Amino acid sequence: MTTMECVPPEEMIQSNLQTGKPHVLLAATGSVAAIKFENLCRCFSEWAEVRAVASKSALHFVEKSSLPQDVVLYTDDDEWASWKKIGDSVLHIELRKWADLMVIAPLSANTLGKIAGGLCDNLVTCIVRAWDSSKPLFVAPAMNTFMWSNPFTERHLNVIAELGISLIPPITKRLACGDHGNGAMAEPSDIYTAVRLSFAKTL
Repeated sequence: MTTMECVPPEEMIQSNLQTGKPHVLLAATGSVAAIKFENLCRCFSEWAEVRAVASKSALHFVEKSSLPQDVVLYTDDDEWASWKKIGDSVLHIELRKWADLMVIAPLSANTLGKIAGGLCDNLVTCIVRAWDSSKPLFVAPAMNTFMWSNPFTERHLNVIAELGISLIPPITKRLACGDHGNGAMAEPSDIYTAVRLSFAKTL
């Protein structure tokens, strides 16, 4: 498959076909579990119009060319390249407007901490900081068992829960580092099912 050209933010909303499908924004952050992002995109593209976002670290594990052809992937570079002067559209704002819901999978320990602290230093976290709280936002954490059991993680999860962000809990299995324990990202098919059932209840 060939990599799709990025849709300029000022054309994103206007050019989207009115298919009646929900607009789903999928985001990947820096975890080895991002190798499953292609599968996640394929699950959701059966049901929704999908746009994808990946942090710089996630790009170590995400192959743009492997994503479904109708899924556009945006990166930090696109955020800066799309803005030239005052009055130009801002990518993270346009993506926020376009999306009916957002799913961050995998959500790394680092990005979890950033969101809990209100930091917004890349495209993913800028979207979250600008997010419309009336729209669903789901996260599927992925991290080493020791990181998952760290007291900071519980503290950060409590903060994002207070913000109305929905948690799709990690599972217990053998992790990429070889350890066995909790902290592995839920399977893409399970994330898709959980999000779709939850979203249906809001309609």
